[in-house]
Amino acid sequence: MPQRSIRKLIAGQEILTAPGNSTIAVVAGQMKKSMVGSVMVIDDDGRLTGIFTERDALFRVLAEGRDPRTTRLAEVMTAHPKTISPDRPFEHALLMMYDGGFRHVPVVENGKPIGMVSARDALGPELQEFESEMQRRTRIGEILG
Repeated sequence: MPQRSIRKLIAGQEILTAPGNSTIAVVAGQMKKSMVGSVMVIDDDGRLTGIFTERDALFRVLAEGRDPRTTRLAEVMTAHPKTISPDRPFEHALLMMYDGGFRHVPVVENGKPIGMVSARDALGPELQEFESEMQRRTRIGEILG
């Protein structure tokens, strides 16, 4: 089980936030540009009010026949999502995701979002190790011809 701290995991992370009156079309474009699968919805004070994920775009917008150009985040977001403190271990976030059946957990400090962890983060070091192994095998294959 990964023992990495969430604070270390999100260090240097640029978060994506948007107000609830943003349209899905605009936010989807921002998610694509930032290459992220979720956006944290905030109020005028910068406090977290919800989360909107790529899954929400599919199930709550497209599958329901809503127009992404007119549908607002506040209409289709998950309001009051479960959050986690940056001082908790990543394994706690993984357990929250598993138990709750979701893949993203906003990291919040004093009510304001400071990062996002996702199930994909569990692959961090393991994925790097796998990629290194694949590169090593490719080099060996090239040497052996």
